[in-house]
Amino acid sequence: MSLPFNPADIKALALDLDGTILGPGAVLSGRTLRVLAALRDRGLQLIIATGRAVEAAERFRAPLGAEGPSIYFNGALVVDMPERRVLDSTLLDPGVVDFCVDISRRRKAYFQVFFPETAACPSDTKRPGNRLLAEWGGPERDMYHNHTGILAEIGDLKEALTAPGLRGCIKGMFLAEPEMQDTLRAEIEERFGKSVYISQTLRTFLEIMDAGVSKGEGLKKVLEYRGLKAAEVIAFGDEENDLPLFAAAGFSVAPANAKESVKAAANVVVGSNAEDGVAAWLEEIGI
Repeated sequence: MSLPFNPADIKALALDLDGTILGPGAVLSGRTLRVLAALRDRGLQLIIATGRAVEAAERFRAPLGAEGPSIYFNGALVVDMPERRVLDSTLLDPGVVDFCVDISRRRKAYFQVFFPETAACPSDTKRPGNRLLAEWGGPERDMYHNHTGILAEIGDLKEALTAPGLRGCIKGMFLAEPEMQDTLRAEIEERFGKSVYISQTLRTFLEIMDAGVSKGEGLKKVLEYRGLKAAEVIAFGDEENDLPLFAAAGFSVAPANAKESVKAAANVVVGSNAEDGVAAWLEEIGI
């Protein structure tokens, strides 16, 4: 197989979870686990690069044995694992969240917000405790709980935004059908333009973060902490939020189930996540 890189030069894999190394239903297969764990044992660094919260990714990170600085919340937090020490954070202006709450109430669109419970800053050595809050329950809240294991608390988001010492939020999320997402995205972009980063991360997930947030920016920070060069890293992803990750890595791989724009940007397209495409490709190239 002709490869756009020398396998001997690769020192790390930046791994998206959902839709990439996880199969349908967010399952880490035995094959994928064995392949990645074997690469880790041979000295390859495994970098988690996910939109999930730390808590929601832990059931996959722990069995993989992926340690060191990794990317959570699409890059809003860079966290040293397994100590869960926050190394870097980029928080969303509460004013943006307030505007999204207004939209949510007016359009009856489910919206939830991750609030940092500890001082999420480069000097923080505490374990990050991140509070998820929504204003009402329903199928969207239940679906997110089933997908991630995190159940949003019910409360007044406007009141939460007035908490003393709040510097910002980690991210806001609308859970809505793609047609509604287009409307929501247009309204937010009209008000805030390029000062926010909006990304569809799963079919019904529309995430709103600070403009400085992306998996690509997160990877740049991670490489600095780990002493790696971009050319030593392969990035794996399937959604639009993985495009910045591809740009920050030396090489990129997308599964066959990825969005067309993601496959077009990737150096290599492999089998789908339902077929353990990433694991099969890694086995084939003998990295």
